[in-house]
Amino acid sequence: MGFVRLFFVASFPVIKVLLITALGLFLALDNISILGEDARKKVNQLVFYVFNPSLVGSNLAKTVTYESVVLLWFMPVNILGTFILGSALGWILIQMTRPPKHMEGLILGCCSAGNLGNLPMIIIPAICKQKGSPFGEPDLCHQYGMAYAALSMAIGAVFLWSYVYNIMRISLRKIENEGSTSNDSNMLKSDPTNFSLTLNPNKDTVDNSYTILLPDTESEEKVSFPRKIKHYLRMISSNLNFKSMFAPSTLGAIAGFIIGVIPQIRNFLIDSDAPLHVVEDSASMLGEAAIPTVTLIMGANLLRGLRGTGTPVWTVVGIVAVRYIFLPLLGVVVVKGAILLSLVHSDALYQFVLLLQYALPPAMNIGTIAQLFGSGESECSVIMLWTYALASIAVTLWSTFFMWLVS
Repeated sequence: MGFVRLFFVASFPVIKVLLITALGLFLALDNISILGEDARKKVNQLVFYVFNPSLVGSNLAKTVTYESVVLLWFMPVNILGTFILGSALGWILIQMTRPPKHMEGLILGCCSAGNLGNLPMIIIPAICKQKGSPFGEPDLCHQYGMAYAALSMAIGAVFLWSYVYNIMRISLRKIENEGSTSNDSNMLKSDPTNFSLTLNPNKDTVDNSYTILLPDTESEEKVSFPRKIKHYLRMISSNLNFKSMFAPSTLGAIAGFIIGVIPQIRNFLIDSDAPLHVVEDSASMLGEAAIPTVTLIMGANLLRGLRGTGTPVWTVVGIVAVRYIFLPLLGVVVVKGAILLSLVHSDALYQFVLLLQYALPPAMNIGTIAQLFGSGESECSVIMLWTYALASIAVTLWSTFFMWLVS
């Protein structure tokens, strides 16, 4: 199939996203105010707790079996690769641009976590339905494509809420601790007789990830290596929020896996003559509302970015370069290397999904995390505005190239 034809096939899904995003932006305008700030928060909660889990769980339950899990084992490794490579590139970007301290966690999150769920859920079915798609019969392409996209969303949610959430939380805690230390020093200078700060340090000062305090009896002794390891492991476990890993989408994925992999449960819920087939139908109906709703909210959230903030220009340029130039190039190397080593099976659609995971804009839930911590919300809106605006060009070009590469 010619490259120009592939370009047209890849462009239609992205245009769909842009049209629905533009509608969401319009509905959020002050004169319209249908998707105002309060409405977005309520709809976000509905998507987070109801629509996304239903979408992920129903698609995995219908298409995932024990045999397919064995075939798809490389996808979690590939998604982990996007986070590791993105984090490395984000760290380099921070060293080069020297952004404000409160933006460091946000930059690492935007570089490492792509939109692994919502965009593939839109792009892949649309490509399957296009005439001239390189992925074969539309119905089979849609069925397996939705399974790949649902698995991508589920695994991405686990990494997002276990890695990015805690990176941003620890980064903000570091700033708070530094501010607290600075305030304590100023108080000591102004009142040298006040020894309460040194004799009774608060828990945040003692138990942070960047300072090791030892009792007086051991202050002059060299700390053994095993003790250091134990100390750092204790700090990491105290900083991680394991409860956040089990987001509703993750729980939906676990339920979908259990239903799909265990034949007895699958026959009870999934088959057309299953006794509780209506339950699966209801979950699918709820899941179908997730994609358009999330896309509308995404457009509404971009309004703040249009109004502008003091976000460093070179930081935004760097994130765009990481997500749309360097990370996709590294992804081609990783995926093609895995194919050469026979770690990935020969399904062209599956290979396309693996490659696409490296060329997506930042995850929209990063904005939710920034809002949760009350830091970097405006900067996040600007980053999202430019990365999603440029996605119309970048994702289309990379999708075209990836289809040509695997077909």
